[in-house]
Amino acid sequence: METITHPHSMWQFSPSLAASIVFLMLFFLTTVAHLIQAQLYRKWYCLVIVMSGILQTGTYAFRTASIQNPESYNLYAAWFVLILVAPLLTNAFVYMVFGRIVWNFSENRKLCGIRAQHFSLLFVFLDVVAFIVQVLGAAKAVTKDASQDVMYQGLHIYMGGVGIQLLFILVFSFLGSILFYFARKAGLQTDRKDHFRVCLTMLWVQGACLFLIALRIVFRLCEYSQGLDSTIPLHETYQYCLDSLPMFLALLLLNFMHPDRIMCSYPTRIPSTSKSFHVKPSASPRHETWSAPATSHELDLY
Repeated sequence: METITHPHSMWQFSPSLAASIVFLMLFFLTTVAHLIQAQLYRKWYCLVIVMSGILQTGTYAFRTASIQNPESYNLYAAWFVLILVAPLLTNAFVYMVFGRIVWNFSENRKLCGIRAQHFSLLFVFLDVVAFIVQVLGAAKAVTKDASQDVMYQGLHIYMGGVGIQLLFILVFSFLGSILFYFARKAGLQTDRKDHFRVCLTMLWVQGACLFLIALRIVFRLCEYSQGLDSTIPLHETYQYCLDSLPMFLALLLLNFMHPDRIMCSYPTRIPSTSKSFHVKPSASPRHETWSAPATSHELDLY
């Protein structure tokens, strides 16, 4: 940890400008790739992961600017809030992709009695709740001229939001493991191994992304478990290795294993639950193929 060289710096140590620029470029490049992929596959839900990349690129843009202008409260506050909440959109994208996996590979387009459409809506809604709680907590913790009590309250609110997010991930992972078990079993027992191999591949990608997100969450809980006296924020190596690097790897993994590339032969547009679905007979009565009526009301809602 280097000593502070500026007398009125918002930083408690001298952060590395070079490291900040490196991560700024890394997030920028993966975000551009996601933007190109969203245009290539023409799926509106892909804009969620694009927005996640934009926010995380913005995080390091503000950090870089704050390092160069250490007296600026606004630059530091923007960086502080964004680093805490920006990765939530990656989490939301994973939930949206899972709804599409359930839609294409589960029996009757349901898992544990829950429709594929509801998976997307439910977990994205829960992610939004966690997002709001974390934003409120982070904003309160970084309020200018706030007392220590107010800052502690903000950190506790933020940690509550992070804890909620981790709980949702654990529930989601349990449901994903159920689908993984049945997909693997079905792949071994039927002649549709290629069909279920796609499902298993996407579930492995989902699991890897959730592991990286959970790693970041555990780090944040450890970081602020000691409150304002924690020494972890004074060592930026921890933040880069246990927060920013996992989030970059999650974005990069979704570049190389993009859902619309892996599931290119399957529909990723989920019609609303109000529409009826027609069953087309298939060669095997156990594996029915479903299709929605082609109407102008079919929208990529989730």
